[in-house]
Amino acid sequence: MLAIIGGSGLTQLSTLAVTRREVVRTPYGEPSAPLLFGSIAARPAVFLARHGHGHTIPPHRVNYRANLWALKARGATAVLAVASVGGIRDALPGALVLPDQLVDYTSGRAATYFDGEEGKVVHVDFTRPYSPWMRARCLDAAARAGLALADGGVYGAVNGPRLESAAEIERMDRDGATMVGMTGMPEAVLARELDLPYAAICVVVNHAAGRGDSAETISMDALSRTLESGIDKVRALLEHLAPIMTPPGNAAEASR
Repeated sequence: MLAIIGGSGLTQLSTLAVTRREVVRTPYGEPSAPLLFGSIAARPAVFLARHGHGHTIPPHRVNYRANLWALKARGATAVLAVASVGGIRDALPGALVLPDQLVDYTSGRAATYFDGEEGKVVHVDFTRPYSPWMRARCLDAAARAGLALADGGVYGAVNGPRLESAAEIERMDRDGATMVGMTGMPEAVLARELDLPYAAICVVVNHAAGRGDSAETISMDALSRTLESGIDKVRALLEHLAPIMTPPGNAAEASR
């Protein structure tokens, strides 16, 4: 079953024919919102609003461990995350991007299920943060939908909720990041620890600080308008993604 984690602009999914909602309790506390179960294009799916249905949870307070654990426990076999980002390089406002790498600048977040509480240390391979299996299906779905989806990019994950300074963006550019967002980590690595194939569709909503029309300041009004049109494209992509989500034979391999 495909799980969709919605970010800013996607607190509800109109393409999901909801059949039930479930409040899930986890060993890590409560998820951001009840899970919404239903179907997209007649295929089973579950939706979770990352920031809560009223968009009330800031990125640094999201209970990422509870969110991923709940989805896995309730039958998700793959996760598509939707996120808004600022474009640093080769990512213009309005574009959809499918990143293939990331750089983690976050701190202070509960970032693993393996805290040593069971008396063992576990190291998880994270060479390729996003599942090639999932990325291939996203590209296929975009082609079927006639949507432009940029293949590849480096997601720079920051704490938020403030936006970045121009100097911070310059540093991230030197590090190789092509976009910046606030929710990419630890979501991606937690999915890997659970052997959940994971990919992210990023909606570029603005030039990052100091770039393009954000050279002096970032317009929140323009950001909101771009996000709304980008989310419409994501909904269309999901309609074509759900029918081709044949479960992988080996989830652990597909997640890598």
